[in-house]
Amino acid sequence: MKMFTAVLLFLTAASVTVRANEPPRPNILWITSEDNGPELGCYGDDFADTPNLDALAARSLRYRTCWSTAPVCAPARTTIISGIYPTSSGGQHMRSMSRLPDGFQMYPQLLRAAGYYCTNNSKEDYNLEKVGEVWDESSGKAHWKHRQPGQPFFAIFNHTISHESKIRVRPHQAVHAAARVRVPAYHPDTPEVRQDWAQYYDKVTEMDALCGKNLRELAAAGLADDTIVFYYGDHGSGMPRSKRWPYNSGLHVPLIVHIPEKFKDLRPADYRAGGQTDRLVGFVDLAPTVLSLCGIEPPASMQGHAFAGKYTQPPQPYVYGFRGRMDERYDMVRTVRDQNFIYIRNYMPHKIYGQYIEYMFQTPTTRVWKERYDAGRLNASQARFWQTKPAEELYDLRHDPDEVNNLAESVDHHETLVRLRRAQEDWARRIRDVGFLPEGEFHERSVGSTPYEMAHDNSKYPLDRIILTAGQASSLKPTDLPDLLKAFADTDCGVRYWAAMGLLMRGEAGVSAGRGELQTALADESPYARLAAAEALGRYGNAQDVADALPVLLAAASLDHNSPFVAMVALNALDALDERAAPAAKAIDALPRHATSTKGRMSAYVPNLINKTLADLN
Repeated sequence: MKMFTAVLLFLTAASVTVRANEPPRPNILWITSEDNGPELGCYGDDFADTPNLDALAARSLRYRTCWSTAPVCAPARTTIISGIYPTSSGGQHMRSMSRLPDGFQMYPQLLRAAGYYCTNNSKEDYNLEKVGEVWDESSGKAHWKHRQPGQPFFAIFNHTISHESKIRVRPHQAVHAAARVRVPAYHPDTPEVRQDWAQYYDKVTEMDALCGKNLRELAAAGLADDTIVFYYGDHGSGMPRSKRWPYNSGLHVPLIVHIPEKFKDLRPADYRAGGQTDRLVGFVDLAPTVLSLCGIEPPASMQGHAFAGKYTQPPQPYVYGFRGRMDERYDMVRTVRDQNFIYIRNYMPHKIYGQYIEYMFQTPTTRVWKERYDAGRLNASQARFWQTKPAEELYDLRHDPDEVNNLAESVDHHETLVRLRRAQEDWARRIRDVGFLPEGEFHERSVGSTPYEMAHDNSKYPLDRIILTAGQASSLKPTDLPDLLKAFADTDCGVRYWAAMGLLMRGEAGVSAGRGELQTALADESPYARLAAAEALGRYGNAQDVADALPVLLAAASLDHNSPFVAMVALNALDALDERAAPAAKAIDALPRHATSTKGRMSAYVPNLINKTLADLN
């Protein structure tokens, strides 16, 4: 082992020496923070107190529109580390795990191969398996100062002080006055909401101080002129309807990029100190950009576009986002925005926005918001979060920054709606979005390969047929019913799943129109088609339908015989049945809550669902 280590050190030093006569290469410092959007002074927020980041912005380029791609940490970081959309790699669901195809590398591996010393301090949280050595060091002690003499570095310092969990800690010594908070139109104006927002701003100020410490340390080491600095947040604020939701409020993050004069040839064309750019960028662009800045051509497998450096690509007309499973609750949302509008496609409109997630309900704002909804004390904009969704949403961000005035039915905005709808569908086809299959299904189809490879094989994944049926299912249009009934006979279970989902989404009308098809689907070879049919019959059918559906749901909910993916879908369906699940209460309580196949934080999801279902029945 000692001999191996000595050889490795020799090779590393040799790599640095070989490059000694080449033009100087920049160091790269990424300062990141958790759960905060562009609530900074340099972004025009006069309630924010962020002197260090404001000072950085005054000598850097500020990106007006940067999207995190996912409104929650693990999928967002999965996007960054791979340069591939998680909806393409299979890593879009919270606390899931997927794998990249052989030969694909995470961007630090490409930097290390080029001689960079790469450190991460310290959060990873990827939904992708790490193959080989990714970081030189990834820990709370990782630091650029541990590199070899003369070796360029890439270093991340991630600050968690602004995380969702910090804004609900009580007691708290307030700094920002709750009375001065601007409460967004979708939140009720209560003391609890105001305190959470004010405490969020307090934590952003503390985060800003930590960023200042990183920058002063760099300057004290005499490295400021040799180092390109990025600052960005990992998604929108930790407040409900920002975090976890692919609105602009959940995806819009600050991005400040400083490229010293020494490396001015690497700057984008619109770079100027203290300036801003309208270029649309997303997290999928970060990996190719850092490679481009270091003189490395991004691999063709990366789906983003470098916005600085040697391999800069032209600006793109849109940025994209998504929502998948959030902890124990399933959903499927896809979003796209241009400079002025955001389009949202809800593929599961029968699910309310504010599905119960135990972790989210620890925030006082969430609890008081739901309590006021149950008491009928919210206006229409505030109440919408606790209701089912329309198939499509369209918001004009210039005139409606809180995204409460849905223009999807506006005649004046129909052309914009169609254009953005087409952009979303084209994107899904281009990246081969695996999310049109249930989570467990795309993993099963990927055995022996990866979700990415499976999705690019049309014999395994007839995407066009599945997208067509998913669109018809979620459109909620009565005119799509005949095609949905025909889809029950399709040879691909992904199509049959969406056929059953389409009837479920239409409630009593869907069950009435397709009772026979749903009854037959209770015996479908696909557990997901079976469960969609069972939920439809259980929620909207007659007494006999409920009696037929409950055994199907209970059998699938057992971890003794099913994967956690199947069990979670079944338990979500049982929870949605409300009092119709009462005859199964004892059987639900007897279900196994843990399995050896369920690892990490996912192990809490099945118990959470069982406990919530039983609580609702009692």
